[in-house]
Amino acid sequence: MRCGPLRRSWPQQTKRAGPGPASRHDLEAADGLRSAAIAAARPVRGWRGALVDFLDAIVELSAASPSAGWVAGVIGVHPWQLALFADETQQEMWAQDPERMHSSSYNPTGSAIRVDGGYEVSGRWSFSSGCDHCEGVNLGAVVRAEGAPIPEYRSFLLHPGQYRIEDTWKVAGLQGTGSKDIVVEAAFVPEHRSQSHVDYALGAPLSGQDVNPGPLYRLPGPSCSMPRSPRPSSGRRRGSSRSGPPRPQHGSSRRGSGWPTTLTQRRLADSTWTLDAAIGSMRSAAIELQARAEAHDTPSMEDRGRYRWNLNRGCELVGQAVADLMRAASGRSFFLDHPLQSRFQDVQGALGHAFLVPDPLAKAVGGALLGTDKPEMVL
Repeated sequence: MRCGPLRRSWPQQTKRAGPGPASRHDLEAADGLRSAAIAAARPVRGWRGALVDFLDAIVELSAASPSAGWVAGVIGVHPWQLALFADETQQEMWAQDPERMHSSSYNPTGSAIRVDGGYEVSGRWSFSSGCDHCEGVNLGAVVRAEGAPIPEYRSFLLHPGQYRIEDTWKVAGLQGTGSKDIVVEAAFVPEHRSQSHVDYALGAPLSGQDVNPGPLYRLPGPSCSMPRSPRPSSGRRRGSSRSGPPRPQHGSSRRGSGWPTTLTQRRLADSTWTLDAAIGSMRSAAIELQARAEAHDTPSMEDRGRYRWNLNRGCELVGQAVADLMRAASGRSFFLDHPLQSRFQDVQGALGHAFLVPDPLAKAVGGALLGTDKPEMVL
């Protein structure tokens, strides 16, 4: 995916226009966002080079617009998950429109109760990126049933008309993602539109694998979900490096006041190195996962912890580098019109995503290195 033309237009299009209905992207931005997500998702469906190509596309798109990259990174993984549902579920979504996309919110803040033929789902979910431009939503909820040994964490696919969107997205960063709230009131979800996240994590057989037998669909859920959040974060940091501290005007002397100090240049060089290292680690993980999928080699929990730790720790380090660039850019970076200000806010917003918190992964990796006999489950 080449995003050169987008670099000039997306930063303006993905800013909020204010509260209320006017805060939605204009039509051009909405169409571009949908197209970007679909373009990123297509390689996932087709498998060949899927993971690494998907990651490269998200980084390129995120450098042009962090919000567009974030939405494409999140929504672009959904066709993989939907392809693991029963064929009936896939036909309901894709029979009339094979490019139909849905949003998501997996944090189980709502509830689900077993009823005849399926589940009754209710509650409120936040952070459903791109929901205004999708037709359906996949929500995470914990099913609590009498006599069950443990609560069951599942996904529930809802169609339009079963939920409403509330615009709570009044934020400092990632404004263009439109990550609004989803509200559900006693919606019935049939059994074929729900799957267990524990089954994803353990690599249990899933009904969609009968019609989608490709290598990608043999990987456990956490492995295929990894590209969706870390990579957009690094892409937007690449945009920060491109913005960088201000360069001297034409004709300025390198010794004049307009030229960045040696310390500033060092911070910029350090941030570039850290960014390249983080992206290289992500690409290496994607290539390794592809090879293992083709060899029918399921990654262990220790391996998954290592993949996730490398990805999340890389994002954390590059986030620190962006903060260093902000400080190096002097007090001018405090102004809202400074090119680093919006990028900095985007990065801070991205690092708040639960998927990017490195601490639980450090525990998984550290335990494995110390020879624990009870590996952490990486969901």
